[in-house]
Amino acid sequence: MDSGLDVLLLESGADRPDERTERLYEGTVSDARMHSPPDRYRVRRFGGSSTLWGGRCMPFDPIDFEERGYIPHSGWPIGPQDLQPYYPRANRLCEAGEFAYTAEAAFERPIRPMIAGLDSDTFTSNTLERFSCPTDFGQRYRHRLQDGPVRVLQNANLCGLSHHPDGRIESATVRTLPGKQFSVQARVFVLAAGGLENARLLLANPGLSGAGIGNAHDIVGRFYMCHIAGTIGTMDLSGAASVWHGYEVSDEGIYCRRRLALRPQAQRHLQAGNFIARLHHPHIPDPGHGVGVLSLLYLARPLIPYEYGKRLYGDDEIPASRMAHLANVLRDSPATARFLWHWLTQRTLATRKFPSIIVHPRNRRYSLDFHAEQVPNPDSRVTLGTGVDALGMRRLNVDWRYTARDVDTVRIALAALADTVHAGGLGRFEYEPDNIEEEMTRYGAYGGHHIGTARMGADPRSSVVNADCRVHEAANLYVTGSAVFPTSSQANPTLTIVALSLRLADHLQKRLSLEG
Repeated sequence: MDSGLDVLLLESGADRPDERTERLYEGTVSDARMHSPPDRYRVRRFGGSSTLWGGRCMPFDPIDFEERGYIPHSGWPIGPQDLQPYYPRANRLCEAGEFAYTAEAAFERPIRPMIAGLDSDTFTSNTLERFSCPTDFGQRYRHRLQDGPVRVLQNANLCGLSHHPDGRIESATVRTLPGKQFSVQARVFVLAAGGLENARLLLANPGLSGAGIGNAHDIVGRFYMCHIAGTIGTMDLSGAASVWHGYEVSDEGIYCRRRLALRPQAQRHLQAGNFIARLHHPHIPDPGHGVGVLSLLYLARPLIPYEYGKRLYGDDEIPASRMAHLANVLRDSPATARFLWHWLTQRTLATRKFPSIIVHPRNRRYSLDFHAEQVPNPDSRVTLGTGVDALGMRRLNVDWRYTARDVDTVRIALAALADTVHAGGLGRFEYEPDNIEEEMTRYGAYGGHHIGTARMGADPRSSVVNADCRVHEAANLYVTGSAVFPTSSQANPTLTIVALSLRLADHLQKRLSLEG
C-alpha cells in the first residue's frame, strides 16, 4: 500500500557479501571468552542478518512486558495488547504461517504429545516455535521496494546526524567506501541498524548533551542483553509412554516444534526469569554416542558456518576421535544414508528448509538444550572504542556481562524440571548443579541476539526512547529493532522486531499525515 510518503532507505551493503563493507562492523570485546567479535553473527548487506538466520519465530509472552519485582529494570511502557494487532502481519512477512503458537490453536487434528503423561503446573509442552523458510528479507521483498514509494540507496553508510538547538535532527551525513560524501534532509529519521549499530550511531554523534544522542543520562549502550543458553545433563524419559521432540507440519506447510516452557505463574512463584528447554541430541564431539549422523556432522565441521558451528560443536576436541567417528558412520550407514537423502531433499534443495538436525535415540536419553531470559544489567554495555573504521567512525567495544540472577533462573528452572519429570514417573533428569554456570557461559553470549542498548521507557533518565520508539531528546529521531527492548524474554527477537517495526510505521504515517 502506498503511504503517500517519500521514503529513502540507506543500506550500507550491496546485494552480495563484501569483505571491505563487513569490516566496518569490526571492533573489540572486553572478554573474548564471553562474546564473539562484533563482526560475527551480523551481515552488512541488503537483507542484513536475515541472510543467515535460522528462521525461528515466536512472540514475546505477556509476562515479558510486566514490571516484575524479582527482575531488576523490568517493565515495558507498552503491553502485549499494543503489539497484538501487528503480530499476525509480522508472522506473514516472516513466512511463518498463521499467528498460532499453541498446539491446540495451530492444529485442528490431534498430534502426538511431546512427552506422553506430562501434566504439570510448572511446565507446559504445548507452546510452539514456528519456522520461517528461513526468509531472506532482502531477496523476498526487494520487488515491493522497487515497485513502491521507497527508494533504496545501497553502499551508503550513515555516519553523522546534525541537530538543531532544540534537538531535532536536521540532516544525515552519508559516506561511501570509495570516498564520496553527501547529506540527506528529512522530516523524520529512523535508525534500524541492529542492536549494536544503533547504539554505535547514537554514541558517535554528540547530541544536545555532547555525550551522544539520547545519552544525557548515560543510558545508550547499557543494559546490553543476549540470551542465556546452553546444553546440559541427561534427560532419561524411559518412563514415558512415548516421546516426540521433532517437528510437526501445520496444514499450511509450516514446520512447528514444541518445547518445555516454564509457566508464567511458576516464574512468579519461583522468582525466575522466562525459560524454555528442548530435548537435544547427545554431545556431538564425543564418538561414544554411536550415532552415524552425529559423527558425520563432526567430520564435516570445517564446512559448518561459524555462527552455528560454535554451539553445534563447542570448543571440544576429543583426542584420536576421527577414526571412532568414521567407524560410527560406517556402522550406522543405512541411517546415515537416509539422513543425507532427507537433508538434500528437505534442506539443501527445498525452498522451505527443514529447520535443524533431529536425532531420535532408541533409549530415550537426551541432553537438554535451554534458552533463558537475561536480566537487564546496566554494567553490561557497549561503548565506543579507540579504533576507527575505514569511514572514520569509532569502532565499538563490547563488554557483555551476566549476573547471579541469570544463573539463578537456570538453576531454579532446571531443578523444577527435574522434579516435574520425577514426580510424573516419566524418568529422570540428571545434571551437575555445580556446573550450571560453566555450561551456560561455555560459549558466552548467545550470538545474534543483540538486545536492550537503546531501551524503551517513559522516563528519559532510565531509557533512550519512548513508547513510540522516539528518542526522548530528539523530536524527529526514532530507533527500531531489539535495541529498544527493555527485557529479552526467552524468545528469539525477530518476530517481535518485525511487529514493533510495523507499529512504528503506523505511528509515523499517522504523525506525518497530521503534520501535512
